[in-house]
Amino acid sequence: MTLLWRRLRNFPVFVIAILLLVCLYTASDSGQEIRGNFMLWGEGLHTAANSRIHFSASTSIETTIPGGELVYGFGLLDRLYLRKGTFYIVTSTPSAFPQREHIIARPLDMGPDRDLSPTDKELQFIDPSEAATILGEQALTVEGFTLIAYDTEQFMHHFYHWWGEIILGAWRVYSALTGPSLSARDTTAPSFASRILLPHVFGQEWRDIPGLNAGLMRATFPSTSIENADQWDDLAVLDNTFVFERAMIVCRVAAQTHGLSKSWHKMISSTMAVNVSNTFWEPIRRTTVQNTIGYLPRLDSRGVIVSPPTVVSEMPFVTYIARQGSSRSLTDAYHQDLVRALKELEWSGLCQVYVAQMEKMSLTQQLEIMARSTILIGVHGNGLTHQLFMPPSSRSTVVEIFAPKGYVHDYAILARNLGHKHYAVWNDTLQTFPDGEWYEGVKYPSDFHSQSLPVYAPVIADLIRQRLSEPL
Repeated sequence: MTLLWRRLRNFPVFVIAILLLVCLYTASDSGQEIRGNFMLWGEGLHTAANSRIHFSASTSIETTIPGGELVYGFGLLDRLYLRKGTFYIVTSTPSAFPQREHIIARPLDMGPDRDLSPTDKELQFIDPSEAATILGEQALTVEGFTLIAYDTEQFMHHFYHWWGEIILGAWRVYSALTGPSLSARDTTAPSFASRILLPHVFGQEWRDIPGLNAGLMRATFPSTSIENADQWDDLAVLDNTFVFERAMIVCRVAAQTHGLSKSWHKMISSTMAVNVSNTFWEPIRRTTVQNTIGYLPRLDSRGVIVSPPTVVSEMPFVTYIARQGSSRSLTDAYHQDLVRALKELEWSGLCQVYVAQMEKMSLTQQLEIMARSTILIGVHGNGLTHQLFMPPSSRSTVVEIFAPKGYVHDYAILARNLGHKHYAVWNDTLQTFPDGEWYEGVKYPSDFHSQSLPVYAPVIADLIRQRLSEPL
């Protein structure tokens, strides 16, 4: 009797389970698909976002380049294959693709005389006739757009390198698919990556110490997953082939094989040859600001905030990012002279001045002041990356203070991408360049990282008067 009772008392559970399965089956269109948080039926796996992994993609379908031209170090590809940690480009015309070293490199830290030339372990070109033998006949399709940052963490955990090179460069290349006519408010801008893969980054190593990298990613791309080496290893350990519906391999070493990078020494240089809208970055900037501070300041042609009503201003904002106490800064005397000169402009009614110490401000405060600013001033350094979130206009300006005779292109390239006018300042001398012209070379004098940099404040004050007063 005891054994019989145990069997009978489980019978209602069994019946309920059968009824639930029947209901789910009949609720689907044809018994082949169930929608919800996770389901496996028929064609593939559906997530809550309704993306799928298909189990019947032929490996003989060729890899292509959307847009027709692959950018060095920012290689955008449709149907990129992956098996056991190695990428495969399936093509009957290998000559249509750049050489392998322009796409990828060995995933090691960069260093003097270190050979990072890619091998067959990183990437192979194979003919469609070989695909079934090497990859198997079928591949698991990863839908959507996947951004694969193929570098180590060497430079990644830095605000400028993550946002000013990887994200900005990838978006410039990807947005080119819409053509150069994309407007700042265009809702047809392509969606960003569904996922970012970091194959050679372990744990939290892609995050910067102030928390800008991750915080802004979550604000701007809340649905984008960021997966590190653990997830990559999960793919590699399977004896299966995956095919990315669309993927971009971002690789610093490969990007630096481009001619422009050899002149400017910057990863993002290769993307500057891509023809895009002048406002290609605006969908990202607007989304980041709106999602971080809760509103989007709108500025008129004078640089004055005209909406929303709670933050309107009478004068344009000028922000000076102070780096006193950092590894590269003005002397205290020059810093005080500059602050005094800027405050005199404010007292004259020309502008509102904000002296920002970013390390003492919350992420929201940092974005809020930048979203209101028309002119940004600072010694060469990471803080000038904040120009990414400053609204572009005919008056928007970045003033970068260098050590005498020093020059690097980091923030000039950012300004060109974003629609800001860039000025380099060497003490009492300033210089800017029109479209199509650049400073020649890169110069690192012995005092480049000095804490005793000079600047002649009246030169910067005169520049601000000119930028905010000149007729448009």
